[in-house]
Amino acid sequence: MSNITFAHPWLLLGLLLVPIMAVWYIWRYRKQEAALQHSNIALFAGVQKTLRQRLRWLPYALRVVAVGAMVVALARPQSQLSRQEMKVEGIDIVVAMDVSGSMLAEDFKPNRLEAAKKVAADFINGRKSDRMGLVVFAGEAFTQVPLTIDHQVLLRQLGALKSGTMRDGTALGDGLATAINRIKDSEAKSKVIILLTDGVNNQGSVDPQSAAEIAALYGIRLYTIGIGTMGKAPYPFRDQFGHVHYQNVDVEIDETLMKQMAGSTSDGRYFRATNKKALQDIFSQIDEMEKSKIDVTQYAQTKDEQGRWLWIAIIALLLELLVRWGWMKW
Repeated sequence: MSNITFAHPWLLLGLLLVPIMAVWYIWRYRKQEAALQHSNIALFAGVQKTLRQRLRWLPYALRVVAVGAMVVALARPQSQLSRQEMKVEGIDIVVAMDVSGSMLAEDFKPNRLEAAKKVAADFINGRKSDRMGLVVFAGEAFTQVPLTIDHQVLLRQLGALKSGTMRDGTALGDGLATAINRIKDSEAKSKVIILLTDGVNNQGSVDPQSAAEIAALYGIRLYTIGIGTMGKAPYPFRDQFGHVHYQNVDVEIDETLMKQMAGSTSDGRYFRATNKKALQDIFSQIDEMEKSKIDVTQYAQTKDEQGRWLWIAIIALLLELLVRWGWMKW
């Protein structure tokens, strides 16, 4: 009944007749007196009631059913048949993440790399309809996961990222160029690269600004994120005995270059994350700015359902006549 509506719902007030009729019948039954009165009914002590006597309420009950069904039919019940067609236009996103040695600094807990991985994973989980890819870079760059809708594979590869698996350094241009190669031929309505780093470009063969201009030519929007506190950050060092010592090192991020790179693309932006909460807020802002387009078309059809209630009323009335003037009289 969840999809049933009524054209004249006020007529359903007529259903109040049903309990009124039931109460009236019970009151009338209790007020009835025997047609033949006798001073001693001991003679009838062993007499059992017949089936007709036990069911003498049945004709009236059938009349009550007929009245209730007639009221519902007059209210004109209607069923709503509906369906939806949904068209989703997703967005292609490549995350280019710095995995250089400086990402092990512990101004983020447990360190920059692990904090970035956790926030990026939450971002990926919220983009169900988008293809996403992962590029990693340090002194060089390579594709960890090409564009895919299989986010579970993407999350597993993201979780396995470690620093020290490639030549150290920060090749911003190479990282961005690799991401561009993965997304430039996409036919998605929106193509986005999110580049996250904590350093200054000091490696690679591709100029970062030139790479950003190439991204703009392909209609790619670039969001750059600088990760690291202001001033100094604790960095772990191992001595010759394997013991870990911490030393405060300067946090160097070329914000001017990062702003220029993002500004070279349409609606690109630069963000600075000085703690994990700020990084989460940045990814939330990007998530809001890059919403997938969803077109929903609804179809609805109304069908009158009063016919079945009229049939219930007619059948109940016919059964009352048969029981009252037929079976009860035999």
